[in-house]
Amino acid sequence: MAHKILVIEDDKHIRDTICYILEEENFEVISSGDSKILKSIDTIKPDLILMDNWLTEWKSDATGQQLSKELKTNPATSHIPIIIISAVSNIKEIAEAGLADAYMRKPFDMADLVAVVKKFTKK
Repeated sequence: MAHKILVIEDDKHIRDTICYILEEENFEVISSGDSKILKSIDTIKPDLILMDNWLTEWKSDATGQQLSKELKTNPATSHIPIIIISAVSNIKEIAEAGLADAYMRKPFDMADLVAVVKKFTKK
């Protein structure tokens, strides 16, 4: 059975690229342009979440960092690895503050993306 990856990225081109790369590696990918999809996390049951830090299409003050921290402090979702992706220079600090398992700096290398996803899904 393929590992299920939830991709939350508001930039459609980046989201489509990530989905294509991961699907080529035989991951099952569910994607969304905003974090509202997290309301369905119990149904989706992702093995990993890739989340942009700045979700501009979502009309809220929440960032990927804040959403990650909420997920990581919730006993029902704390086991799900989270990788925050962003182009900001302080992405490491953002990921740490959000309790994320890892981070990827945009623009990212496709091989690096696949490697970090495989690391956390043990594929």
